Amino acid sequence: MIEIEEYILPGNAACQGCPSTMCLRIVLKALKGKAVLVVPASCTSVYMGAYPNTAIKVPVFNCAFASAAATATGIKAALDFYNEDCEVVVWAGDGGTYDIGLQALSGAAERGENMIYICYNNEMYSNTGIQRSGATPYGAWTNTTVSGKREHRKDISEILLSHNIPYLATASAGYLRDLYKKVKRALKFEGFRYIEILAPCPPGWKFPMNKTVEIGKLAVESGMWILYEAINGRIRLTGISKLIAEGKKKMRDLRDYLKAQGRFANISEEDLAEIERYRNKRWKKLLDSNSKLVD
Repeated sequence: MIEIEEYILPGNAACQGCPSTMCLRIVLKALKGKAVLVVPASCTSVYMGAYPNTAIKVPVFNCAFASAAATATGIKAALDFYNEDCEVVVWAGDGGTYDIGLQALSGAAERGENMIYICYNNEMYSNTGIQRSGATPYGAWTNTTVSGKREHRKDISEILLSHNIPYLATASAGYLRDLYKKVKRALKFEGFRYIEILAPCPPGWKFPMNKTVEIGKLAVESGMWILYEAINGRIRLTGISKLIAEGKKKMRDLRDYLKAQGRFANISEEDLAEIERYRNKRWKKLLDSNSKLVD
């Protein structure tokens, strides 16, 4: 049963259909509001409102793009000094995770700092005008890749798995109960924990604002986003991804996912083949690993 109390207030400044507000609402419910949020420069810094007003009913510390994990480290140390029972949670976009904040993120993970780091990945720098990031997929339009990005995204989850963290999970705005369960599971572990949420952005991905959940589901059903978790390095697929791997659900045609987004409107057949090759390679790598396909 998901908690009734709301921690994201109505009337905030987010776009309609914003995946960040949708997912943060679920995350804070799972945490029962017992959290301090650390938010680097991002859409969240804007939609939460200007001081002294706020749309978020937990303490929030806004920090510079590069320093979220370092800031969270200091806040957690202070809370521990005063014996405060409270989770410190970084809530960062892909720009503040994959790129600008990577050094602080890696440092905190390597040291085993006791925090939950959550990346809501909309695969671009949305708040500053839709520029490419290290999370932007091959072929996608942004204002700095107008003919389509020519590189595949980096896999930050794989990078963090090499840090030997106790808990890592992926989630999607299309499956909020799965996200809720994974936040609850992360609470059972001590040390550095990482959750990455695919967060389809209507204006940046160019789809109608009432289709956010649908696109989030399509990403998983087409295999472009894989739901899994890693407990002490051991990977197991979850949800729809698990059913696909077990042959209990057929993977959707990749075209269904790509054609639903204007950012892929101009990809060629060669681009489509490259995206499909990359998707299949990622699936094979996960299935060939030490995966245990159980929920």
